[in-house]
Amino acid sequence: MIVRYSASLLVLGLAGVSVAVAPLSVAAEELPDQQQWVMPRTPDGHPDLQGNWSNATLTQIQRAPGVGPVLTQQQVAMMEGMAARGAEAGSAASDPDREAPPQGGIWTGNPLADGASGGTGGYNSVYIDGGSRIAVINGEPRSSLVTNPENGRIPPLTQEAIQRAAERRAFNSQFGEFDNPENRGLPERCIMSYGSNAGPPMLPNYFYNNNYTIVQTPDHIMIMTEMVHDVRIIRMGERVPMPDHIRPWMGDSWGHWEGDVLVVETTNLPTAQLNKHAYVYPGGSEEMKVIERFTRADESTINYAFTVIDPGTYTAEWGGEVPMKAMNDLIYEYACAEGNYSLGNILSGARYQERREAENQR
Repeated sequence: MIVRYSASLLVLGLAGVSVAVAPLSVAAEELPDQQQWVMPRTPDGHPDLQGNWSNATLTQIQRAPGVGPVLTQQQVAMMEGMAARGAEAGSAASDPDREAPPQGGIWTGNPLADGASGGTGGYNSVYIDGGSRIAVINGEPRSSLVTNPENGRIPPLTQEAIQRAAERRAFNSQFGEFDNPENRGLPERCIMSYGSNAGPPMLPNYFYNNNYTIVQTPDHIMIMTEMVHDVRIIRMGERVPMPDHIRPWMGDSWGHWEGDVLVVETTNLPTAQLNKHAYVYPGGSEEMKVIERFTRADESTINYAFTVIDPGTYTAEWGGEVPMKAMNDLIYEYACAEGNYSLGNILSGARYQERREAENQR
């Protein structure tokens, strides 16, 4: 997680920092010559979105205070340079003669912080791929993925949403963290991906596996997320709504074409999934609707735009844009181990601790 934390801290100080650094051209992100590129199309005439794509980026979901919506070339150079240096340092070989850490510790997700605090840590930077470039949309290096509202921040919660969250906390307080499988998170149980990778909206997790495979037919579009191998099935054509009580993972998605833009509307999102997203964005109600727009921008880019509509949770609609870059590599199976092997050990360990505590109280 070196890249993620370094980039986040840097953004917070950009407004008041002046550094003599050679400006970095965004040429690597510029679009190829549009006159030479011809939109690939499927046999039915629609833009071909198929292939492997990645939305990994240094650009954070929300904009830091005091930063404009579009970064300067100097700011881009600072952020991408710091990320590159952090990744290089984090990938350096470990000293085989180093002493064992003095104590264990809770993994913070930041290898530097874990090492500095004496903890053994978790994954090192070799396994982390949270992105190395700033998100560029229409030639603009963006300071946040959220673009609506104009301040780049997710709107405040409604009083209704605040009350729901309080009731949920009160209900969960009657259980211990390791009482039941249901008390553990969906990703740990290998049910859903971390963060909001699969969506909707589909947002990067700034950790790893921000990769997707898109398969397209006239009747359906499939989007497979590498993280926990979640798969969205989008029905094309006239919408036939699901009953309100049927709420599949990732909701009920249906799509249609507006010219060369794929528009997808999703409803019927399950409460468990909405609550899971609380550490990425503040969740949502069962009335949440997400509208997504996929636009093939060039040979190597799909511009992904999204709007979240949920008056029961947010005081205003909000949304943003994320570039999905072509990934000329394979996507391998995400063989989730926690739910398959570790969860039983976690729960049995908690029962063992309870027995020991009971014995000590006799």
